[in-house]
Amino acid sequence: MYEKKVQEVESLISHQNEWRRKCINLIASENVMSRRARSQAGSDFAHRYAEGHPGERYYRGTNFVDTIESNLKGDLKMLFECNHCEVRPISGTNANEAVFSRLINYNDVVMVNSTPGGGHISHHRQGSVGKFTKNIIDFPLTKDGYHIDVEKTKDLIHRVKPKLIVLGKSLFLFPEPIADLVEICRENNIIMLYDAAHVLGLIAGKKFQDPLREGAHLITASTHKTFFGSQRGLILSNLEDSFWRKIDRGAFPGSSSNHHLDTLAQLAICTYEMMEFGSQYAEAVIANAKALAEALDQLGFDVAAKEFGYTESHQIAVNVKKFNGGEKTSITLELNDIILNMNMLPHEALSTFNNPEGIRIGVQEMTRFGMGKEEMRRIAELIKECIVDKKKVKEEVNRFRSSFQEVKYSFDKPNIKSKTG
Repeated sequence: MYEKKVQEVESLISHQNEWRRKCINLIASENVMSRRARSQAGSDFAHRYAEGHPGERYYRGTNFVDTIESNLKGDLKMLFECNHCEVRPISGTNANEAVFSRLINYNDVVMVNSTPGGGHISHHRQGSVGKFTKNIIDFPLTKDGYHIDVEKTKDLIHRVKPKLIVLGKSLFLFPEPIADLVEICRENNIIMLYDAAHVLGLIAGKKFQDPLREGAHLITASTHKTFFGSQRGLILSNLEDSFWRKIDRGAFPGSSSNHHLDTLAQLAICTYEMMEFGSQYAEAVIANAKALAEALDQLGFDVAAKEFGYTESHQIAVNVKKFNGGEKTSITLELNDIILNMNMLPHEALSTFNNPEGIRIGVQEMTRFGMGKEEMRRIAELIKECIVDKKKVKEEVNRFRSSFQEVKYSFDKPNIKSKTG
């Protein structure tokens, strides 16, 4: 009986692998690891524990992972030009939890990006911040909805005196106004946290913004969106050692015990690929996002933020209300093997979350499979044929995707880098 259950799981895994090789994946929070990184899954590290820091473990038998972890932390500090790096969180939300648990006291005021304005669930009442305070206030936005209104935010800060402000989003098209808010945060002893979950790879590639240089106190992030690593989390900072020790204790024992050593080892490989190819990759990702946005716009889609050049990141937001909203549009595309998610847009009420007007598109994974601007234009045509012309395009999607199977920007051989045309 249970042997059949095992076979069923194995079959489902096989079907998933085969299906996704045929799909155009535009989920903005996903990416792929190289063959070389994936091949290290399931090592002996998958069975082991390593509580504490390298050289200070509560468990014996950690010599090899101690070396990997120590080297990784040193190289991440070099990559992001920071003094402190925490690699033990096992997700971006876990990294946020580690920080929030040490910085937010009951009834402290915290300012965040709203859910319609792109803020992540871990920043809100139903997520991590909400475990520690209910005094959560949204940043005022400019009329377009994709930028923080700096002057209104400064006025609000003077009035509500937040303990912490959280920049960064899930719907994240443009850099945040860090430098504009540094002085008022300094004057009021406000901690500025920048959640870089979506844009960590673009920051690593020096193509988006540099939060620590611009004045943020802390960066939290996940490592598997534009940073094409295994699924884990990071915390980065240049704060003084005494403050950092609080964050360190938030990671362990605060929000994690063992920290999944097999994916840590994979992250090391992915980090060195990012250090080698990150600049090229980030440049190609942003160029592809702009190309896809422009092509969709030219084909009649209501692409957000056109007046600002659509995007400066890996993401595009599109209003598909005239096509019955984000839920139906995303389902129709999935049936044709184009995978993306429905998404609230800044002008919407929270009550629309089950069927928002928008969809969110990310190009980072298809960029890593070697697609360039020409392919982005073809993707736009396929989306138009599917949604506007109501054609079945699954076979054409599968045929098109079959030419892009090898991961680029990696140490896989022989396909080191990608076309960008």
